[in-house]
Amino acid sequence: MKQSQLRAIPSVEKLLHALGDTGMPRPMVLEVVRREVAALRKQKTIPGFDAVLAGVRTTLRELHATRIQPLINGTGILVHTNFGRSPLGPAVIETLSRIGSNYNNLEYGLIDGARGDRAAYLEQSLAILCAAEAATVVNNNAAALVLILRHFCQPTGASDERRTRADARKSIPHKNGVIISRGELVQIGGGFRIPDILESSGARLHEIGATNKTSLGDYARAIGPETAMILKVHRSNFFMEGFVDSPSGEEIAALARKKRIPFVEDLGSGAMMETQTVPGLEHEPTPAGVVRRGVDLVCFSGDKLLGGPQAGIIAGKAKMIAALKRDPFFRALRCDKLILSALEATADIYLRGGSSEDNSREDKPRYAGVPIIEMMQLSNDELRSRAEKIVSAVEGLPITARVGEGRTQIGGGTLPRSVIASVTVDLTHSAIKPQEIATRLREHSVPVIGYILRGKLKIDLRTVFPRQDAELISAIRALSR
Repeated sequence: MKQSQLRAIPSVEKLLHALGDTGMPRPMVLEVVRREVAALRKQKTIPGFDAVLAGVRTTLRELHATRIQPLINGTGILVHTNFGRSPLGPAVIETLSRIGSNYNNLEYGLIDGARGDRAAYLEQSLAILCAAEAATVVNNNAAALVLILRHFCQPTGASDERRTRADARKSIPHKNGVIISRGELVQIGGGFRIPDILESSGARLHEIGATNKTSLGDYARAIGPETAMILKVHRSNFFMEGFVDSPSGEEIAALARKKRIPFVEDLGSGAMMETQTVPGLEHEPTPAGVVRRGVDLVCFSGDKLLGGPQAGIIAGKAKMIAALKRDPFFRALRCDKLILSALEATADIYLRGGSSEDNSREDKPRYAGVPIIEMMQLSNDELRSRAEKIVSAVEGLPITARVGEGRTQIGGGTLPRSVIASVTVDLTHSAIKPQEIATRLREHSVPVIGYILRGKLKIDLRTVFPRQDAELISAIRALSR
């Protein structure tokens, strides 16, 4: 590049001065400007100052948009993985604020003044909720499954090297086989597949049956000296119907007990309520129901249907839970004070809400305080009343708003066939396409995310908090500017 062209590149200080206050920390802005200026040195032609400044502003705006921030979920998907899954209730938020802003007794015994047990109260609460002998927590459900597989697919008290020498002398098989039905080799969020998780933990996959049919005999024939466990994975993010069949959990549990091998089920979503009591929803297995059917261990997510923070919960036999907690890998997966506190508060809501006389009233939602459950139970009359007020508030503007119908989905890879009838606010504009409306709503100070259907931008109010209605009205009015 010629010297004259290099002189045309604006200085970093000049760009910083022109940018003014961006709302971002100066070191971040400085780094972006330096990178943009460095990129200009590699170009054949240098654009004018205004064009360079506009490019820097665009880069900063795109970077700022990646910050985690609140938004209005009008998609009608309750457990939205891209939106942080389940929102937390007021009692949980109050707990996080109180614990996070103070020192706390995370591992301190207030009775004897000595080092205390981490998460003892929470583990007892979860064990009661799951009707299990014991329970524990790690940082997500994938980690829970990996911990279980790593622990039970290696010999107790022996390293891999010692095991190899002993096996060579005694011709003992490598005991790391995990039996799983081909119909349960699912892919979970983020592109992770159950076979990949199995292999990463050192387990050897032993597929049985066919995609659509697996019999108890398939399980029985697969069990051998190398079998470490039977694993069942709940098909939560898809369904099969027609010529399909598989043995019940009770049958598999009886076989596992007879052969003296662990039976583990990955339940995924972790529903604590009977979902079929909500119109439009099918039955989703609960951890307590699975434990009663005889599984040794069940694992599930804390931030899906449970409605708590991200966590992986393991419940089942006390002896197995204790063994998992002694595993060195457990420490790498344990949760911090905020996750444990939020999960404690969530579990308390269920323990109180499940038996409280006040929560048994027909005019009060069951498990009030868990937003994901409250949203499921909202009546369409209430949603329609809110929609009418929103439509009335934006009358007379170039944007046209009408009350429409929607179909809320659960999301988060659970209850894929279930939908709840809902109410929407439908937006159209004579001069703006729905795609442009969607873009402008995303760029609002509090982003609004809806979906496009039949030429309309629809906002499902079941996933919009009533406290967000005023901000939603503001965003719709801004479309007319």
